[in-house]
Amino acid sequence: MDRHLATKILLVDDEEEFGRLLARRLETRGMKVAAVTCGEEAVALVDKRVFDVAVIDLSMPGIDGIETLKQIKARRPDLEVLMLTGHATVAGGIEAMKQGAGDFLQKPVDIDELLEKIKTAKKAHLTAVHRKADAEMQDILKRKSW
Repeated sequence: MDRHLATKILLVDDEEEFGRLLARRLETRGMKVAAVTCGEEAVALVDKRVFDVAVIDLSMPGIDGIETLKQIKARRPDLEVLMLTGHATVAGGIEAMKQGAGDFLQKPVDIDELLEKIKTAKKAHLTAVHRKADAEMQDILKRKSW
């Protein structure tokens, strides 16, 4: 797959071995993955790089997944976020969705299900980016006198 068209994933999971394994599985399917082990690293990376989808673990030391989600969405509202957890609760899932998560998946995640969710999330991200660009273009055209 063309490197420029590859889905860019931010993977955030404090379980380093799990994150490394999942990143490798996604990369073998043509995705570009940046894996970090804490919310603070994720937020800092979002300030520096562009991603299509973030996959964030709900339970992490330091800032947890919900707080990481909030901080990322504050910086990049159009970034699609999938929450991942080994300790799923209805309340956690509801809170994640309220804060802007596109979906909530339980570990161990089925790779085919995750790939389908990533594909859907990337489409939503691209749609949001295109809408924003179209609105900006319309605004520019309205201000021009030609």
